[in-house]
Amino acid sequence: MHKIKYLLGKYIRKFVVSYYRLLGVSIGNNVFISHHATIDTTYPKSIIIEDNVYITSGAKIIAHDHSVYRHIPFNEDDGTGTVILKKNVFIGSGAIVLRNVMIGENSIVAAGAVVTKDMPANCIIAGNPAKVVKYFVPKK
Repeated sequence: MHKIKYLLGKYIRKFVVSYYRLLGVSIGNNVFISHHATIDTTYPKSIIIEDNVYITSGAKIIAHDHSVYRHIPFNEDDGTGTVILKKNVFIGSGAIVLRNVMIGENSIVAAGAVVTKDMPANCIIAGNPAKVVKYFVPKK
């Protein structure tokens, strides 16, 4: 029974990646996206996920923000942005990555973090709003 559940989950995750690629999200090789994760497909071409990225259950990747459509016109910002997840990024359970964010290679976003700005490579990111809590040297 365990083996069947494992294989079924594996095929569902492959389907999820294929589904997001079909919608226009740029996704590299060997990417894991939990079927309980959410990737914003309002502007799918503004999301770039590079190789070996791991997005766990409950994580949200959001490339737009329509809070700019208030009662007063706001011409400086149209509410769109980009999200770039560089190689080997891990997004923890329940983390949220908002628009106009780039997360550097080998970085880890902790569970429940809310990433509102660019983050460097080789670090652990946590908190709300997220900040770098530790730098590390990745193993080769």
